[in-house]
Amino acid sequence: MRPMRALILAAGRGERMRPLTNDLPKPLLPAGGQPLIDYHIQALARAGIRELVVNLSWQGEKLRSYLGDGRRYDVSFAFSEEGPEPLETGGGIHHALGLLGPDAFWVVNGDIACDFRFTVRRLPAGTLAHLVLVPNPPHNPGGDFMLAGDRIAPGKAPGSPGDAPFQTFAGISLLDPALFDGHAPGRFPLAPLLRTAAADGQVSGEVHEGRWTDVGTPERLAALDAELKALL
Repeated sequence: MRPMRALILAAGRGERMRPLTNDLPKPLLPAGGQPLIDYHIQALARAGIRELVVNLSWQGEKLRSYLGDGRRYDVSFAFSEEGPEPLETGGGIHHALGLLGPDAFWVVNGDIACDFRFTVRRLPAGTLAHLVLVPNPPHNPGGDFMLAGDRIAPGKAPGSPGDAPFQTFAGISLLDPALFDGHAPGRFPLAPLLRTAAADGQVSGEVHEGRWTDVGTPERLAALDAELKALL
């Protein structure tokens, strides 16, 4: 069986984190004594997932220089260069498909912090994606997706009356490359592809009840830093 691969999304500009991201890519911002991206690398390596792809755009050379060849993490890196303008989540994943191979791969946002435990796994036949959801945080009370059993159910927009409660997408997913079949390269979001596949019953999901933070503002980063230091 081919080794499993994972993609860490690290190309965004981090506009809401300015001025902290004026000269530093968001995944390199420190929390608990090390950059955010290190936690993802370590979690993936612990699960035996050691072939990692990192997409690059804003301050990408700083990320490439910091990560090096991966030997200090006991992993290997391949870098997906997007140019000066990030391609959004969907476009960035599509651009990296050639580095990720033919099998399902994990995707994790570089600007979250989470104690989710990755595993080496495959998607069952007929499933194009598996999403990790979390309880809705204060900044996203309407949620993103609705879970019915183990399936992401098609439904109305988050917060619409008459629907079961939506939960928040954690920024962690297991994707089959076939999710992108027929889609042209370029800049586009991932969510519409997931909703289309969910309408066909092709997306599963689970809820992670552990620690999770979307590091979207300097205030959330400071709170995360204090939380992680308290655990040391």
